[in-house]
Amino acid sequence: MPVNVRSDFALQLQLQHVAARAVDPRVKDTLGAVFKHMAGGRSGHRRGGRTLITLLEKVRSTAGTADEWQVVRLVQDSLDYAEGRILRPDFEERYQLFQRTTAPLSSHQDYLARTLSASLNFFAQLANDYLDQHPEANPSEVLAHVDSVGRDARYMQQSQERPGRYRILRGSAEVAAWLEQVFHERVDVEDPERTARRIVMSPDSLAILAADREGQLLLRAAAVQRRRRGLKVLRKTAEDPEASERDLQRALDGQHWIFGGQFVSQAVQRRLVPGDEVDIPLIRGDGALHIVELKRSMSLHGSLVKRHRGCWVPTAEVHDAVSQAVNYLVGLDEHRLRIRDELGIETRRASALVLIGHPSVQPDVAEEDINEALRTLNTHMSRVEVVTYKELVDNAERALSGWQ
Repeated sequence: MPVNVRSDFALQLQLQHVAARAVDPRVKDTLGAVFKHMAGGRSGHRRGGRTLITLLEKVRSTAGTADEWQVVRLVQDSLDYAEGRILRPDFEERYQLFQRTTAPLSSHQDYLARTLSASLNFFAQLANDYLDQHPEANPSEVLAHVDSVGRDARYMQQSQERPGRYRILRGSAEVAAWLEQVFHERVDVEDPERTARRIVMSPDSLAILAADREGQLLLRAAAVQRRRRGLKVLRKTAEDPEASERDLQRALDGQHWIFGGQFVSQAVQRRLVPGDEVDIPLIRGDGALHIVELKRSMSLHGSLVKRHRGCWVPTAEVHDAVSQAVNYLVGLDEHRLRIRDELGIETRRASALVLIGHPSVQPDVAEEDINEALRTLNTHMSRVEVVTYKELVDNAERALSGWQ
């Protein structure tokens, strides 16, 4: 199956930005190979393909060996853009690839600006109306009112009496949140948020609430069943030789329980430091951050272990992934105070998990030998752990079996 790799003018400009910051001659040489490959397309088109990804990964690995971590971060952005994990508008904005001081706003900037302006005007008018009705209100009360209406706005309805007008029913958000919790914990449905929204926006919502008998239908088995379904999807994806990192991320998203009971939630914000976007940010029980770096499973390009002096040891593929995770942790350390103040996330004790590969990638090597080689590597690292997807799923299944 051909690999869909993006190779365009924006990527070329960003790589020129990378080249300007490279110092080591080896890094410059590997970047030169990237430029040569991109220029080899027909009729002026830039060449991409799997070869481009391999060359960029080589640049990243060489930069890590040369301790040029800024280049490592920048090249990771190059890879994410080439493989579609970073959208073009975000990529162009981040590196200011096409901006001029006198240029007008681009279409997406203009849309964002208009939307933000309209939203702020609406909430300003909302605050003024509240003050007109409650002249004695203090700032905290005004903000609480605006915040409450903002939550209710998710369930805005179209007016049947006045076409073209819309209404926000006060209290809808609280009812929807209660319903969503009910469906998550008590009833086995596929999409609890959508179901909750549909019900809370219906005229019969109060009748449905009354018929619930105050939520006495709590079914613990339903939660276990949902987790088993999610785990089944993850195992199927991990064993799929065509599954990409994005497919694996979708299978893991929202299932922080799979990584162990020490994690209480999954953070919403993934871009914590400039230039880096973690795959899955988890929050431990002590409030500290734990990042999960996802690599391919059955579609891994290369092996997990190799033979060295009579022993199985991790390959460069694994070490590159570990270097990337270490690079993320360095960035988190450098921006610790800002992240704590702006996002309320503690990164001082941050750690990382690298999910990579599957024992079936190397059928000639025993699974026990692969796991043992990775565990030996883990004993020499204090903040990074490496695990295969199969071992993660097997551990999660053992945890679920204890609930039977």
